[in-house]
Amino acid sequence: MKCDCTKSNLSVVLLFLGIAAVAGGLYAWKYISAQVANASAIQSEPMESVTTATARPFAYREQTTAIGTILALRSITLSNELAGTVREVTLAPGQVVEAGTVLVSLDVSVEQAELKAQAAQARLAETTLDRIQRARVAMAALEVDRAAAERDVALARMAAIKANIDKKTIRAPFRARVGLTDVHPGQYLEVGTILTTLQGVDDAVHVDFTVAQKVVEGLAVGQTIQVFSSLSPSPILARIEAFDARIDPTTRNAMVRARIDDIDRVPPPGSSVRVQVPVGAPHPAVAVPVSALRKGPQGDHVFVIAEDAQGKARAHLRKIESGALLGDEVAVYSGLSAGETIAAGGSFKLRENVLVAVTGDSAGTGTEQREVDDGAAHRTATDPR
Repeated sequence: MKCDCTKSNLSVVLLFLGIAAVAGGLYAWKYISAQVANASAIQSEPMESVTTATARPFAYREQTTAIGTILALRSITLSNELAGTVREVTLAPGQVVEAGTVLVSLDVSVEQAELKAQAAQARLAETTLDRIQRARVAMAALEVDRAAAERDVALARMAAIKANIDKKTIRAPFRARVGLTDVHPGQYLEVGTILTTLQGVDDAVHVDFTVAQKVVEGLAVGQTIQVFSSLSPSPILARIEAFDARIDPTTRNAMVRARIDDIDRVPPPGSSVRVQVPVGAPHPAVAVPVSALRKGPQGDHVFVIAEDAQGKARAHLRKIESGALLGDEVAVYSGLSAGETIAAGGSFKLRENVLVAVTGDSAGTGTEQREVDDGAAHRTATDPR
């Protein structure tokens, strides 16, 4: 009987020990599972890889656009002063002629005959005057004066005939390029017949354009502007030379003339070009890579990278006012301060407060002058990097 009780107690102890072992195992399993779950929860926060850039300061200046006309420094419409028949023509469209080159000669045979007659008359008058002055017999002062006057009249008529001969020989007044012409030998020309146009061939050209009264008030002689033409992929520098003396009372615009020295990059006279004129004083702004700019229903924005309380880098959406393109950068006029770090490459993957891993810095260095264009408003950017 005693032996059976001992066996029964041992079985109970073993049962309790087994239950305790199972309970301990369950507790350990739950604890380990909870730790694994917590670790998994911490590691499950998404992280995006981006490159960053630093918003750099620069100065921008608003600009307005005008349509300008290229003009030669010297340009005339060639016509004849006197009527006559064409004897010789050396006009060749497109040819460059030097100053003094004979372009059109009219028949002057009649004038040359009259000149010979007047030359003979002048010689006769000179001889008569000389004889009167040398005569031993005293002559009346009236006779001497009359002889001198006849000589002077003959010489004046000779000068007038020579002037007409010169006028019938039409020369290039300056070095120029000849325009289209339709003049032929034997053709009779009335007074004032248009022969051709001459465009001066110089080391510079003019560009004339009109701007609003408010704009012209901020311009000055010697100021540099930019000209854009189809012949040049980059802007051409021009220097303001003069302003019209009046404002158009209808349009309230003023005519401005600028000089372009780089004539190889501009189209021929009469062509139109686009002119960018600065307006007002420069204003501070910042520039960021184009890849950093995001557009959405809420407007333009960038993602600023900043550390949280745990020292982890996170992205924060920042609304901005963007503007002109600066090559591979874009100007930001408000909403962002110089020196702030923003997401550049990979910014399209970001959202507010997302954890980021910075893989590189896309910021560069250098100093350059940029011309910027944002459509309706144009600005000049000076890069101080």
